[in-house]
Amino acid sequence: MLQGKALQINVEAWERRAVEIVGRHWKWIVLAAWLVACAWFMIEKWSSIRFFFLPDTDDNMRMMQVRGLLHGQGWFDLRQYRMNPPWGANIHWSRLVDLPIAGLILGLRPLLGGPAAERWAVAIAPLLPYLLLLFSLALTARRLIDPRAYPIALLAIVFAGSTNGMFMPERIDHHGWQLALLAASLAGVADPRRVRGGLVLGATTALSFAIGLEMVIYLALAGAAMVLFWVADAKEAARLRAYALSLSAGIALAFLIFASNDNRNPVCDALSPVYLSDALLAGGLMYALTWFSPRGGWTRRFWLALIAGLMLAGFHASFWPQCLEKPEHISPEAQRLWMSYVKEARPVFLHGWRTASMIAALPITGAIGWALLAWMRRRDPDLLRRIIGVAVPGIVASLLLLWQTRTGPAAQMMAVVGASAIVWFLFPLFWGSRHWAVRVGGAVVAIVVGVGAAVPLLLGLIPEKNAAPARGAAIGRANNLCSSLWGLHPVALQPKGLVFTFVDLGPRLITLTHHDVITGPYHRNYRQIVDVMHAWRGSAEQAHQIIVGKYHSDYVLSCPNSSTTTIFMSEAPKGFYGQLARGKVPKWLQPVHLPSDSPFKMWRVVG
Repeated sequence: MLQGKALQINVEAWERRAVEIVGRHWKWIVLAAWLVACAWFMIEKWSSIRFFFLPDTDDNMRMMQVRGLLHGQGWFDLRQYRMNPPWGANIHWSRLVDLPIAGLILGLRPLLGGPAAERWAVAIAPLLPYLLLLFSLALTARRLIDPRAYPIALLAIVFAGSTNGMFMPERIDHHGWQLALLAASLAGVADPRRVRGGLVLGATTALSFAIGLEMVIYLALAGAAMVLFWVADAKEAARLRAYALSLSAGIALAFLIFASNDNRNPVCDALSPVYLSDALLAGGLMYALTWFSPRGGWTRRFWLALIAGLMLAGFHASFWPQCLEKPEHISPEAQRLWMSYVKEARPVFLHGWRTASMIAALPITGAIGWALLAWMRRRDPDLLRRIIGVAVPGIVASLLLLWQTRTGPAAQMMAVVGASAIVWFLFPLFWGSRHWAVRVGGAVVAIVVGVGAAVPLLLGLIPEKNAAPARGAAIGRANNLCSSLWGLHPVALQPKGLVFTFVDLGPRLITLTHHDVITGPYHRNYRQIVDVMHAWRGSAEQAHQIIVGKYHSDYVLSCPNSSTTTIFMSEAPKGFYGQLARGKVPKWLQPVHLPSDSPFKMWRVVG
């Protein structure tokens, strides 16, 4: 009996000591978790690192933007001149994300040489914002749940597959940095120190806008939360004032430093005079509100905030009416021929039940957790406001999955802290039981369900059925081979020329070869995209007018059996691509000899 009590005392002492260490050394624990994640990601993607397999068109385009910067292209000139030469393709990005990649290449080049420096730079660069993401999630969990709750968030992010995919080695497009800055923004909303929280939110919002507008909905909701905090409590004027100043100053600096030549026009899809003026007016109005801050009932502050909001909306609608529509501004024909086939632009329920379940499981769990956390903290008005301010953007992102799957990474990331709350409140209920089976079993169930692991584990037990395994395997093989170093090497050996090829193949082709292409999947260049689609889908005569007459191409390059060709063969079987696939080659094309096992078919334009 005495031995049992002594053992129980030792266990309890060990638990107290472990909890103390977790609470005191949280920064080192987060850093250790990041290092473990980096090692795991590197092992997972070793083959991609070795063969420079940039997985997405945007990753390849980012590499080309960085190369342009390092080779002397102007800081404010973001046109890609390897597309649609000599005018170039209009790319709506900024240089902000180029900087860490370029810095890594310059630092590694003396040690490894040029090609190896690029290979390792694109492997390391995506891991840098992941550290910011983990710290931000840990901070938010500490501020809203408990200072010791952050390890649960670190565990939950493991099961955020869509989110983690944006930080894998070789994934160098801008989405990882935007997710990390969004996480930091929410940590600012959760900050109990008002001035610091407002400054952080304004600064991270400005940096995110400098990169792109993908997170604008969530950042706008976070900004609205700052105003509503002030409406509910006049003491929140300090937070709102700090947010207004840092937002206005930050976006002004971001525009001056990072807005490209093309983005200095009143465009709607990037930081431009449109959003600069909106931010300056919004900052001025919010700062003015803090000087009034009428005490007493919240209704006076509400009406003042409403008037300010209407003034901002009226200004935007009056001065920038073109930005009341979709920001891409592509033609209906481009929407029909191209954008409607972009998978990430489709609702989550159109991706099949298995994929939809994997994407939506954590956001649904997080929404339940946010509701539980709000209920448990309902007697603390200040904390409750911050919980709701952080929860709403994540719930909105989850609902937007019904519109576009591309909101999945943000929805999963913002659900992590909410899901952690489920574990935090349920775990002690089971762990305090006297029965070891209830204690261990219940605790495991609470963790597995709370961190969003239940659905991935269950799906792993259900065999995946493939309705057309042979066809699906052929498409996947063609997609991979046509993007590989091995597949493109014979193409790169041909004399330099302008290659007419598929839209999605363009960025990869200019990254791995010396050839130029017509366009890539970037909406500002929708006229070239439409031309490419018309050429492949139309008659041989129309293809000749576009390929030769309009663009003066030197080569035509096709990747048989790839995803793009399945669309051409199903919707335009008698079109130009269909004729080439059946061996009906027009006289103005001459076959280029490639190895017999090449995934490509290539022709030289001779007339």
